[in-house]
Amino acid sequence: MTTYAPRPIIPAALTELRDVDDTGRPCVPFTERSGGAPLRCCLRPVEKGERVALVSYAPLRRWAVETGAEPGAYDEQGPVFIHAEECAGPVAQDGYPFTRPGALRTVRRYNAQGRIVGGRLVELTDAPDAGLDAALTDAFADPEVALVHVRAVEYGCLHFEVRRG
Repeated sequence: MTTYAPRPIIPAALTELRDVDDTGRPCVPFTERSGGAPLRCCLRPVEKGERVALVSYAPLRRWAVETGAEPGAYDEQGPVFIHAEECAGPVAQDGYPFTRPGALRTVRRYNAQGRIVGGRLVELTDAPDAGLDAALTDAFADPEVALVHVRAVEYGCLHFEVRRG
């Protein structure tokens, strides 16, 4: 069981991304042939045969619009997989999404202005949820931290975000 709530990309943003992504490129859906890539709309792996799209997503920019933050140069975008059509979103699950023993994750901390205020490299063990819980507890122990991004080290892509409270 997890202590923190991983957040998927919100439905309003998904609607926009299915038209034009955060770099201004049109969405180009395809049928997944092998499966396994992480879906950010559902927080689960893509299954073989599903219609998906790989789009560029700017999570901090979108969060800043909601909160009035000014991330400046910390605003970045990267590739994420989403369903090509509207989906039901995440299903309740035990544990954090996209964890496997041996995987490397960065836990990047942001303050209320959208500036990076620290981070941590986490190597997931045989108990990957416990490792992420510890890293997130450490992050939110700093009262300045408002938002945390959990990213894959291998590709740098966002897996999910966690917000304070």
